[in-house]
Amino acid sequence: MNVMRDLVGVDFPLFAFSHCRDVVAAVSRAGGFGVLGGASFTPESLETELTWIDEHVDGKPYGVDILVPEHQFATGGATIAQLAEHLPDEHRQFVRNLLASYDVQLDSTRGGDGDLPPATSPEMGQELMDVAFRHPIRLIANALGIAPPWMIERGKAEGVAVAALVGAKEHAIRQVNAGVDLLVAQGTEAGGHCGEVSTLVVVPEVIRAIRDVREVPVLAAGGIMTGEQMAGCMAMGAAGAWTGSVWLATTESEVSESFRQKMVAAGSRDTIRSKARTGKPSRQLRSAWHDAWEGPESPGSLPLPLMSILSTPAFASIDKAADAGNAKARELVSYWVGQGVGLVEKVKSSEVVVQEFMRDYAEAVDRLTSALD
Repeated sequence: MNVMRDLVGVDFPLFAFSHCRDVVAAVSRAGGFGVLGGASFTPESLETELTWIDEHVDGKPYGVDILVPEHQFATGGATIAQLAEHLPDEHRQFVRNLLASYDVQLDSTRGGDGDLPPATSPEMGQELMDVAFRHPIRLIANALGIAPPWMIERGKAEGVAVAALVGAKEHAIRQVNAGVDLLVAQGTEAGGHCGEVSTLVVVPEVIRAIRDVREVPVLAAGGIMTGEQMAGCMAMGAAGAWTGSVWLATTESEVSESFRQKMVAAGSRDTIRSKARTGKPSRQLRSAWHDAWEGPESPGSLPLPLMSILSTPAFASIDKAADAGNAKARELVSYWVGQGVGLVEKVKSSEVVVQEFMRDYAEAVDRLTSALD
């Protein structure tokens, strides 16, 4: 485990990706490594969140993850509000009709974020990165493609490790050649944007592929919900585990109460890899929303970031209605979650989850050692 201590200052290499500052701080305090998903914030709100984490993390290490897609959607510097004006009427009407059929009133009012570029634009990515580097982060990560040169250069200058998520060995080789310090090999079981290869295959495949290029530690990701799974991935050569879905079922997480209840009740086959939320394939809890977008009346998903601009106010309206007691709206409730959702039995605190990971990891290692004896 020393490689992670030297790189980012953590002894137990359990990385917890979350959009919730409370989860990030709680995990780091408990001995793991919290990573804040920064793409859901504006530069101003990210500054607020990171300042709060600095004050509540007790000096323990943490990181930030932002989204800078390698293949950019040509926005021409347009803001979210300006891009929204170009959403096809057919898609707007489809969403209105869908929500109305479940007695959900679409609230399309926007806050100040409408005046900003999309979170997936390089302009916003660089602004968010500038905010992150004003804080004592130990890691900055990028998803959706090769980490841009300006992120890698800034990381080296600031002494901050740069990580990148990959879903195939060829992507890993390109990232290592680009200069990243840490790889996250993410299997298709993962929640959010993911590839098509399973964690059990992609982790050793990536480790073997980069062996002759440059020595870079690899974290395993995708469906990891327990310490036993973490130990299994490290037995394959991973330097630790990158987790996300397990933190959604914690008392601190950002999800709606309706989703939290659906998550506990869900099985591993209740997720779907769909374009119907962001325009790129991402794994989510399947709901009536996805059934409608796959149906014969669907106009088809829009590309990134237009699909996100269309779906974001819709899901905010759905969650609001469901939490207010609209049982029909609950059928539409969804969020990004991996196939490991089937291992979630109840809601716990983030600290308890870290403690259980540590205990179960240690027991798994003891079993492996005993088997060798």
